[in-house]
Amino acid sequence: MLNNKLQLLLTRVGPWAVGGLLGGLIGSLAAVLLTEAIKQTLRIASDLDKVWLLLLPLVGVTLAVLVLFGLGRGQPVQTLAPRGATSSGRWGSLMDWYSFPHDIARADLTGDVVNASGAEERFPWNLAPLRALAILSTVGLGAPMGTESPAAHIGVATGTWLGSINPALGQLVRPLAIGGGAASVSALMGIPLVGSFFMFELSQRRQVPITPERAAAMLAGGLVGWGVNAAFKLQLIRLVVPQVAPTDFWDAVGATLLIGVIAGTITALTGEAIYWARGLRDRPATRLLIGGLVMLFLAIVIGQVATPAAAFGPGGAAIVWAENIKTTPYHLLAVALLRAAATTAAVLAGGCGGVFVPFLAIGDLSGRVFATTFEISGDLAGAAGAAAGIAGGYRLPLTAMAMVLGVGGPGAAQLTCLATVVVAALSGLVAARAANQLSSSLRAMFR
Repeated sequence: MLNNKLQLLLTRVGPWAVGGLLGGLIGSLAAVLLTEAIKQTLRIASDLDKVWLLLLPLVGVTLAVLVLFGLGRGQPVQTLAPRGATSSGRWGSLMDWYSFPHDIARADLTGDVVNASGAEERFPWNLAPLRALAILSTVGLGAPMGTESPAAHIGVATGTWLGSINPALGQLVRPLAIGGGAASVSALMGIPLVGSFFMFELSQRRQVPITPERAAAMLAGGLVGWGVNAAFKLQLIRLVVPQVAPTDFWDAVGATLLIGVIAGTITALTGEAIYWARGLRDRPATRLLIGGLVMLFLAIVIGQVATPAAAFGPGGAAIVWAENIKTTPYHLLAVALLRAAATTAAVLAGGCGGVFVPFLAIGDLSGRVFATTFEISGDLAGAAGAAAGIAGGYRLPLTAMAMVLGVGGPGAAQLTCLATVVVAALSGLVAARAANQLSSSLRAMFR
């Protein structure tokens, strides 16, 4: 009886694992190609004069708005209604490839992954080429947005496309899409379980039941994405590895509490601001004007507080600045807050990119504020803060834990980072609820 049940389970899970592997391979390769293009564009742009570091992000966001709103159609509102890719014929009409439905947010990449969870065959894969252009211009030209959500989006889109156009793979659309998303994230991070937990936690926002089949597709995708990273020796995202463990227990406890609270709170409030910015119904030109001017102003201020390079790109340059320049905790906190505001402004302006990497940078900078106070190394404070930023701001505590374990370092340092993730998750939840209650009270007051 036990053997029969095991055989039945393997029969059900096997096709999903195969779909996850195939979708993961194709999806991760597509995401890696886009990310490599972004990385090379950023590298070329970062060598230009300081004035260009201020102006190019505006150019990139403007191009993204022109692509998404000049070719795309509809209203720029955030929605949770599942949508499917509409097509006539095998490839669909040309109109389907650049026309957005009226209720879909064109720059919200994670939203589509969440909306399609449990019904991945409805994922609007036909819009991915247009979004890829917008992602390349936004992130590649230095706007303060990241590559993690774009990778997941492209990976899921590629898997769904593969299953939709090939009748032989029609029954595997869901595992193809799940594997594509998980593999794409793992290929960027170089850590297999990060992609798997990323897709799992996003699906939980729609309360999609986790079944052995879905788990197999997620794990298979994460594994193949890690394999792609290892095979091509990719270094697409720079993660800080803690090298020195805390020497004093109580210093570690103090650092855990304060880093978790500050990084979790800042990124959680930033996340709430980003949702507010995405939900605005103003005209694209108005949003671009206001958000673009704020982006330019904040970049100038960051250039004065730190360096112009610290304002450019997803946040890696800001971390390098923090690592190599002796500065005060106040300056570190100021740059963290300014970059949080800059990412929100980029979203308001209509930029198309992710916030995972910006949250890593904001958390890293916030964590380093307490390195001297508690006599812990800067890399440990930065690593703990980065993980806290993902747990508190993106609300992905399991993904953050997988990242901590995958990055490595001394055991005591890893335990410190894991504890910081727990504190940040709780702090982020409290901060987000407080912000929502305050917002509701203000709306009721001014009605």
